[in-house]
This record gives sequence, structure tokens and C-alpha cells, in this order.
Amino acid sequence: MDHTAPLINFPSDDTGRRSSTAFGRTVVADALRSVDPAAAAAAERETDWRRGYLRHFKALVEAGLADDGRAGYVIADAGLASVQARIRFRRDDGEFTLAQALLAAPERPLETVEVKGDARPETEVVLPYRGELLRGDALLRRLDAWVAGGVIEESCADAVREVAGSPGWLDLSDQTLVAAGAGTEMGPVASFLGWGGTVLALDLPREDLWQRVQQKVTAGRLLAPAGGPTPGADLLGDLGAVAQWVLGFDGRLILGNYVYAPGGAYPLLAAAVDALGTHLRQHRHDTALAFLATPTDVYATPAAAVTHSRARYSARSGRARVGAVVSGGRLLRPNYVHDAAPGINDSLVPQQGPNYALAKRIHRWRSTLTRRDGVVSFAVAPPTRTRSVISNRLLAAAYAGAHLFDVEIFEPETASRLMALLLVHQIRKPRSAAPAAWEDEAVAAAHGGLWRTAYHPRTALPLAAVRGLALPQSAGRGPERSR
Repeated sequence: MDHTAPLINFPSDDTGRRSSTAFGRTVVADALRSVDPAAAAAAERETDWRRGYLRHFKALVEAGLADDGRAGYVIADAGLASVQARIRFRRDDGEFTLAQALLAAPERPLETVEVKGDARPETEVVLPYRGELLRGDALLRRLDAWVAGGVIEESCADAVREVAGSPGWLDLSDQTLVAAGAGTEMGPVASFLGWGGTVLALDLPREDLWQRVQQKVTAGRLLAPAGGPTPGADLLGDLGAVAQWVLGFDGRLILGNYVYAPGGAYPLLAAAVDALGTHLRQHRHDTALAFLATPTDVYATPAAAVTHSRARYSARSGRARVGAVVSGGRLLRPNYVHDAAPGINDSLVPQQGPNYALAKRIHRWRSTLTRRDGVVSFAVAPPTRTRSVISNRLLAAAYAGAHLFDVEIFEPETASRLMALLLVHQIRKPRSAAPAAWEDEAVAAAHGGLWRTAYHPRTALPLAAVRGLALPQSAGRGPERSR
């Protein structure tokens, strides 16, 4: 047996080949099958999944609107069932599902490394923004400006306002965050620790990652698993050991899924953390789940977002009208063609690829299902200048020019703190599942303006990138500018 391959992998076909493309295509088709058989068949027939996946992921959202939105629950259930039935865990005695792997005793238990902060926990809501620390009235003014500019939804501002008015909520000494992907820029680890919480940090056993995680400790308490000299654990190889380690701690757990990996490793990691969450909730029924949803996806959006966007499109400049005509209709198309509610916002970015889209959809599906019988923190996060984004030259350029199309790109420290505040709100004030699954995904969305910009994002992205390449690096971080 090849011991260099990951222990968690895609299913193999008759030739022994394991393909993320075949897996993604099958999962999407399985998710659609009972709700929209024609859309499922179209996904199965797709011969160019790498470029053709966009319309099939949009079909998942469109089909989810059937039966007054209740079809979204059916799609989520079928999609996750397909994922967990197909992903394989390889051992010397055969291949198993992730659920079966989690039931087996690990070969070696993990030790614990602890780092305690010595600062006093923060007791006031403070938001870093463009070199300032916003609090009190300044914070409220910024929230109002974001809402007026279409950068966040009103429900997002309402949630932050409520946390700011309930400072006792920030005392997280009664909560333990299990941070899968503890070293990521967007995760809430630094904020959670700063508010006095306990974090069980899950990330790879790499020295650079451990140093990055360790630097987040101010107040609170950080604990990490260790199976060797460097703290950390590989979720694709040590999933059972990680589950046993996490369950060794008392108290209310919040499993936060902040993992990221390039290529086919991302849906594998998403499936692994998904299985871990199910396992934890089976053993500790009060375990909550937390997710950061990407803004570059397809969402059903509320009527107010559609109206705002269409008003902007109607008021577009003569130059924009000419540009659309000269491009043969390929550029600057309307974000919403019809004045329908809910609208469909398609902000998928082809460069991010189908593996990224599938991993993020796994997160969304689990959030949808868990809210019916548990506590979930889920919110659409703003487009953010993270290392993984700016390493892509086209995306970095598009982000630099995005403000010209009423889209605000956030700095990591602002986005991370904003999403951490939403986590606090949703844990302290959980809500029941809505009858229509899409409605819950629209609550507290901080999409950066993608839902309310005048133009279909993919038809403005090339122009934003061209302008971004010509702008000074700081230009995209200035005041929002309408076009």
C-alpha cells in the first residue's frame, strides 16, 4: 500500500484513479437529483468540470428555492450524505468511511501544549479599521456607512450593535473554541483569546504555523495537540486522534471550520472537519458549529439587495453604458436581470475553481442542517486581502480596483474582528431555522457590496483588474467610489 498518499482521499474508480473532478461532479448531481433531476443529469454530463462547474453550483441555489425554499434542506441533506458516503479513510486493513474511522481507537493519543495569556481580557467592542480603533459612536457611524453603501446587510449591523450594547457577552470564559485552521487570517482565534476564551488550536504541525498561532495569545488560554516536537495535527491523517483529544476537554465546545488548502485537499479537509463536527455533536449534544462563508459564491438574496442593485444599474453613467455596448454585452451586465425576490447573486470567481466551491458548499450544507436542531454561527464574510487571495495576481488586481464598482475589500484584521463579533452574537442569541433555507444564509451578511453592486461581478471583474493594475497599491483602500 502506498503510505505516501493521504489517509483521507477521494473514492477510486475501476482503474484505481482518485479524482476530485469526478467526486465533485457526482456530489453536485446527488444533491440535485431528487429536487431537479434535469439539473442533476446536466451536472453528470458536464465534460469540462474545471470551467463548466459555475452553472451547476448556481443550479444548486436555484433548485433550493423550490417548495418555498424548503428544497434547500433536501439538497443540503443529499449533498452531505453523498460526501460522507464517498470520502474514504485508508488503513492497512482496508478503506472505511470517515464515520467508521472516527469510531476506531487512535494508534497514538495526542499530548497537549498550553499557552496562557497574561493580559486582561477586553471588555469593550473595538473594531480596527484603516489605522483606527473604532468604538462607541465611531463604530456605530461606520456600521451606518457600510449599510448605506451596501457593503453589509442591516442585520449584520444590528448584530454588531447588539454585541456592543451587551459587553457581558464578550466574557467567553464559559466557551471553548475548537479552531480548525487556527492559523488562518480570517479566523476569530485572536479575538476569542482577547476576550478571555479558551481555544483548542487545530492546524498542521509546522513551526511557522505554530509561531503564527502562538502570537495570537494575549488573554485567554490556548491549547494545541502534539504528536511530536512541533504542536499540531494533520486532520487528513490524525482525525481519530484529534477527535479523542478534543473530547478530553470539559465545557461547551464550538467547532469553528476555518481550514483552507489549495486544490483537491480543500474538499477533503472540508469533509474531514464535517465528519468531526458530527462526531462531536453525537458525543456532546450542546456542541455548536461555526463557519465563515465566502462572498464569492452563489446566494439567494433579499428583495432590498435586488432593489438597491437595480437602482444603481439604472443610474449608471453614460460611459458605462457605452462600455457594455462596445464589449458586445460581455461586460457590465446587470447584477439582477429581473426585479424578483429573492434574487440570485452569482459572485463565483472561476479562478478559485470547483474544489474551492465544493468545500465552501459543504460548510453551507452543514450549517443549514444543523440549525434545525442545534446552534450554528454562519455569516457571509467580506472579500478580504488575505495571503491566499493576493498571491493570485488577477484577484489581487481585481480587489485593488473593486472600490470603483462599490465593492469594499477588507483588511484581514477588520474582517476577522467583524466576523468574531458575529460569532459572539450568534452563540449568545441563537436563532431557529427559517422555513426557507436561503433566508438563514442572508442573515448578517457582510458581502462587501457584491450583493448590491450594479453589475454582475464576473462582468465587472476584468475592468476592476485592469484599473487595479494601473492604480497605486493604496488606491483600492480609499473611500468607496460609485460608478
